[in-house]
Amino acid sequence: MEDVGRRDFLKQTALVGGGVILSQQLLTDGSGTLKQALAIVPETTAEKVAVRFRINGSNYGLRLDPRVSLLNLFREQLDLPGTKKGCDHGQCGACTVLVDGRRINSCLALAVTYDGAEITTIEGLAKADQLHPLQAAFIEHEGFQCGYCTSGQICSAFAMLQEVEQGTASHVTADVRRHGPVELTDEEIRERMSGNICRCGAYPGIVSAIREVSEAERSSSL
Repeated sequence: MEDVGRRDFLKQTALVGGGVILSQQLLTDGSGTLKQALAIVPETTAEKVAVRFRINGSNYGLRLDPRVSLLNLFREQLDLPGTKKGCDHGQCGACTVLVDGRRINSCLALAVTYDGAEITTIEGLAKADQLHPLQAAFIEHEGFQCGYCTSGQICSAFAMLQEVEQGTASHVTADVRRHGPVELTDEEIRERMSGNICRCGAYPGIVSAIREVSEAERSSSL
């Protein structure tokens, strides 16, 4: 039985080795130079789709490949590089933008599915040369270090403050039956901003900046 097992092993080894040699022959031009393997795959052309957006107060009528994401649309076609590409998997929040007032990860959003939407990126929060209060507070409280995640943090915080005023509960909200604005504690801020990752660890400054803006908005509404 041992001899049979050894023979089977040698046969399998030979088959695998032959397959490797054959694949190398298929992928080389005979001189040992590796070919462009993707060249043998036929290129597919997707029919472009007509869409309209209102982005940062301006109207756009575009024809887009249905596979393009909002993130790539901003950065590669509309010259709006403030929205950052971090993980490109919807896990870090660096690409957060506002669509019809709600925060989304633009890296996961196919642009054509948002036809007719009103979209705000970080470039649209400031009024001319006047920073949005959240932008100013992030600077004052040093809510960033490298700044790569900051545009997503600020857009997320903008929508989060609206959610709080609307009474939307979070996982840590003590009384989910309460009507009206939620009390915005530091714990609430951290929970509600947990989808936005800061690799530099500037969370204390982020929390302080958001709390300051929230308190200022509530004071002005009294």
